[in-house]
Amino acid sequence: MNKIRISAVSYTNTLPFLQGIRNSDVMNDIELSVDYPAECARKVIADESDMGIIPIAALPNLKEYHFIGDYCIGSLDYVDSVFIFSKKPIDEINTLLLDKQSRTSNGLARILLKHYWKKDIEVITEGDADAFVLIGDRTFGKKEEVPYVYDMGHYWKELTGLPFAYAVWVSNKKLPESFEKKFNEALEDGISRPDDVIPGLPIFPNFDYHKYLNENLDYHLDHNKKKAIEKYLEWYKELD
Repeated sequence: MNKIRISAVSYTNTLPFLQGIRNSDVMNDIELSVDYPAECARKVIADESDMGIIPIAALPNLKEYHFIGDYCIGSLDYVDSVFIFSKKPIDEINTLLLDKQSRTSNGLARILLKHYWKKDIEVITEGDADAFVLIGDRTFGKKEEVPYVYDMGHYWKELTGLPFAYAVWVSNKKLPESFEKKFNEALEDGISRPDDVIPGLPIFPNFDYHKYLNENLDYHLDHNKKKAIEKYLEWYKELD
């Protein structure tokens, strides 16, 4: 069997997955690259990778996709790494600067502004704006640096009553069941001991890795997270 090309995300939230993969003999079956979310999506869409952990907004761009395993990057409420940061209260903003690294979070921000805050705003990709989307490790320790901070995992829960799945393991073709089982077991092992990835990580003010990895993140791709994906994609399709 040719080695399966896998693209994973370089953020802290994926490190438990990566430790499980790297400590498993599934490594003998794969070629692993580590990228930011939008690049993971691009590689799988372009068939430069066979599978990856894909931002959910990219799923409609795949000709076909298959969920691999029982796990995702998700949250039940506050996620503490997917934010709208703002200079003014959210009901006063008129412009939003998008984050080039994640189309899912950009879409989530626009969905929340439309359906939760009932705001019609201008979105931009360059320049200065009243508020901006920022995700991942670049948000660690930043909450005290801006006047207004909105955790999008929390406001999605307020809007829908559902948890959220930001990225899911998917392939762009059917893969052998034996590989899928071994890969899923590697993911399960990795998330069973998330604190093992903390030693050596950069220290940020007012940021708790243990809380983030064990409480803010929820890695299980269950029925409610799949419902959230469906709802998100329905609303995402309606965006201009």
